[in-house]
Amino acid sequence: MKIPPRIQPLVDDGLIDEVIHPLMSGKEAALFVVRCGGEIRCAKVYKEASKRSFKKAAQYREGRKVRNSRRARAMDKGSRYGRDQQEEAWQSAETDALRRLAEAGVRVPETYGCFDGVLLMELITDDEGDVAPRLADVYLTEEQALEDHELMMHYVVRMLCAGLIHGDLSEFNVLVDAYGPVIIDLPQAVDAAANNSAQQMLTRDIHRMRDYYGQFAPEILNTRYAEEIWDWYESGELTPETVLSGEFDDPEGEAQVDDVLAEIKAVMAEERERQERLRDNEDED
Repeated sequence: MKIPPRIQPLVDDGLIDEVIHPLMSGKEAALFVVRCGGEIRCAKVYKEASKRSFKKAAQYREGRKVRNSRRARAMDKGSRYGRDQQEEAWQSAETDALRRLAEAGVRVPETYGCFDGVLLMELITDDEGDVAPRLADVYLTEEQALEDHELMMHYVVRMLCAGLIHGDLSEFNVLVDAYGPVIIDLPQAVDAAANNSAQQMLTRDIHRMRDYYGQFAPEILNTRYAEEIWDWYESGELTPETVLSGEFDDPEGEAQVDDVLAEIKAVMAEERERQERLRDNEDED
C-alpha cells in the first residue's frame, strides 16, 4: 500500500520496512500494521490536535509534570511553541505510561519508541496470528467473565500503585488474546496523585469494566471495587498484592443522598459516553 506521509520518515530511516495495511482509525490516532525487519508490529500515528475528537483533554493533562521550566511556561501561555510542546507531551505520555505499566506487571503492548508522532509498538494477535479482537467483540462464558474481571481489577490496582489511572478504560480499549485481556490506548493516562478528577475517573473506569463483564456474570454488578480500591489508596495502604473483596461498607451515619445523586449523574454521563463510543466505532467500521 501507499506509505502514509507521517510514516515515510520512519521508512527513510530504516525503522519501518513496509506498511502492510491500515488497521483502524480512532478519535486520536490511526493504526497501521507494519513490518520492521522480521517482526510485524503496529504503528500508531497520532492525529494533530485540531483533528482529534478526544474530549476534555485539558482535564486529563491536569497534574502532569513538565521538567523543563521553559517548556512549562510556553505551554501555559499557549504560544505556538507551547502548543507544539504540549502536543509532543501528549504523544509521549502514552509511551511513558506503557513502559511504566509494563514494569508494574500490567499487560500492555510492548513499545519500541515514539518518533515524530508515530508510536511503534507490539501488535497483539490471536492464535492464528491475526489482530486480537477488542473485548467488545468477544463473547465470554460466566467463568471467563469472572476470571477476566478479577484480573482487570488486579491490573487497575497495579496501575494505581504505579501512580496512573487509565482515564478512558472500556471494552473498546482492551484487546483479548490467548492469555487474556491486554490494556491499550493510554495517551490520556491520569496522574493519580495530582489530578483533582482522579477518583472520578478511576470510578468510571472500574464501573465500565463492571458493567461490561456483568453482562456475562451478573454477580459482578453487585461489587464495589471502585470504593474499596480508592479507600485502600487514600489510606496509603494499597499495594500490588492487596487482596480485594469487591465489598465496601459506607461509614455509619454518613448521609448518602449526595452520593446517590452523584451516582445517578455518573450513570447518566457514562451512558451518554457509551452511546458516543458506539457511534464512533460504527463510524470507524
